[in-house]
Order: sequence, then C-alpha cells, then structure tokens
Amino acid sequence: MTLPSILFYAFIAVVSIQIIYYLSFLFTFGVKHAETRLKKHIPISVIICAKNEAENLKKNIPLILNQAYSDFEIVLVNDSSFDNSLEIMKDFEAKNNNIKLVDVKINEAFWGNKKYALTLGIKASKHDFLVFTDADCIPNSKHWLAHMSSGFSNQKSIVLGYGAYAKKKFSFLNKLIRFETVMTALQYFSYAEMGLPYMGVGRNMAYRKDLFFNNCGFNSHMSIKSGDDDLFINEVANTTNTAICFSKESFTISEPKTTLKAWILQKRRHISTANFYKLKHQLLLGVFYITQLLFWTLGISLIILGFSWQWIIALISLRLVVQWLSFGFTAKKFEETDLIILAPFLELFLITTQLSIFITNLISKPKHWK
Repeated sequence: MTLPSILFYAFIAVVSIQIIYYLSFLFTFGVKHAETRLKKHIPISVIICAKNEAENLKKNIPLILNQAYSDFEIVLVNDSSFDNSLEIMKDFEAKNNNIKLVDVKINEAFWGNKKYALTLGIKASKHDFLVFTDADCIPNSKHWLAHMSSGFSNQKSIVLGYGAYAKKKFSFLNKLIRFETVMTALQYFSYAEMGLPYMGVGRNMAYRKDLFFNNCGFNSHMSIKSGDDDLFINEVANTTNTAICFSKESFTISEPKTTLKAWILQKRRHISTANFYKLKHQLLLGVFYITQLLFWTLGISLIILGFSWQWIIALISLRLVVQWLSFGFTAKKFEETDLIILAPFLELFLITTQLSIFITNLISKPKHWK
C-alpha cells in the first residue's frame, strides 16, 4: 500500500471521528432549548475576587447591585491589590449593607494565589449558595442571578453558566477569542449534558458551599496557580450534581484581550491545567483536538498530492457541514452568529495557535494569575 493510500484511509478515520464528536455536540446541546422558568429566590452570595481592578470595580459593581433579586450579598475579595481597589471596595461596603469586604494580605506561602483569596471569600460568605464572577464581568441582564440560581435543586449543586466576551468591530483577534469561547462552551455544556461534566468558567458559575468544604476546597491543587474554576469542577462534578444555564439573561460579558501576546499568555495559564483533569476527560478532549489537527493536516496534504481529490473534497465538505450545523446552533444561542461563516478559518488559526502554546508550556511554565 502506498503512502498516499495510507494517508487517505487515516483521513477517512479522522473525518469519521470528527463527525461523531460534532453530531454528539449537536444533539446533546446544539438543539437544546434554554430553561427559562425561574424559581423562588434562594439566598445567594456573589463572590468576586479582584486584584488591581479599581476601574472595573467602580464600573461593574453597581450593575450587580442592581440585580432584580430579593436576597443576595456580594463578597468582595481584595487579593493584595496595589492600586486603589481596596478603597473602592470599602466605599461600596460603607454605602451598601449587602456588601462584605475581605481584604487578603500578602502571605509568603500563598502569595499570588487566587485560590487562597477565594477560599477566604467563601469562608466569609453567609449563604449556602455561591455564584462566582470576575471584576471585569457585567451581567447581561437584571435577571442574571435569578436565572443562575434557578439551576439549583435538591440534586443539582453546581450550575455552569456562559461567560461571553464583548464584540469589537474590525478585529480578527476578537473574533478568534469569541470563537474559542463558543467552542469551549459547546464542549463543556455538551459533556455536562452527556453526564461527563469536566469544567466551568470562573466568569460565570455557581455551586453550594458545602460542596466546596466537603472537597477540602482547592487543597489538592492549591500549588497550581490556575484552576480555581475548571480544576475544582473537574474534581467535584459528576453525572447527577451538575446543571447548565445558558439563557441569554444568564450570560456575563467580559472585555477581551486586545493584543495577541496578552491573549496567548492568558491561554497559556488556562491550558496548563488540562494535564490535571481526570484521565477520561483528557482522553476525550485530546482525541477531539488531535483529530481537528489531523483533519487539516491530512486534508491539505492529500489535496497537494492530488490523491483522489474528489473524495477528499467530499469528505472535507461533509465534515464542514456537520461542524457548521453544530457550531451554528450554538453560536445562535450565544448571540455570536457573525462567527458562523468564518468558523473553518478561525478553527484552523486556533488549533495552530494552541499547538504552539502546548509546545511553549512544555518549555516553560506560565506565570500566576496577575
């Protein structure tokens, strides 16, 4: 058998695996409708950990205070900021009786570790149900807390939400960031629906306090700088205790990075935690990424070689149609429809960037969160 023939059969296998993944995503999440029934307001503690976020705190805390929710507190955690974040937090605390301030001093053992600061914030919270977001995030509506809290039940102690990024006109980087965010959400929502929850994003997620303490908090990965969201969820989430919330009113929106260098540094920190996921999640995510990479590598190689090009084009087209359906339904849910037509090009750029990040992380470890 010739080398082109071997590559061709390998390409058929890769396309088949990709189609299985995308059809699984499509039918478990892509065609799913968001739950819009709101439940009775349960007492909620909103935890916001901030390090040098003075301007974002000043701008965004009023939007959270303005939530149409009857019983909630905001726990502001100052993680050893050296700007005037602490003063702004104190001012909010003085003017609002539902704001509690936790001022985390520099600790040599835990310096620069967001998990330590978050742990102190969780301990200081007075309610059993916790909602997490970041200082640079704004709720997409006044009903953000109502929608997120409605995911809790006697069985569900974790609620995974969607953290969007703001749109910027005429920016390819912005489209790339938003594409990566939609693809990540498509996967973690789909896996959760299939009974295999593996991560959430700290920009928008919730869980019960007793789940945190029964797991000894972040103790098993406290030395890892990232992972206060995904590693914790990977540890505690299971088939029965995880709900998803993706109604438009439940989104949070953050300002994206504006330079490629800053975004790559951020992704280096995020990707560094994947090695600590459960093995089954590493395998599922790894096979999906590897077959994505091989789809483009083998497809382009076979076209260049001119081997059965009609079949190659047909297989590429089939996979792209299935991808467009899966990604398209999801992008519509997340109000990211401008990305649909560009999905193949954004995917190609994203997987090559991720490959370079994987290689870079093998050479040197990324720095702490701020």
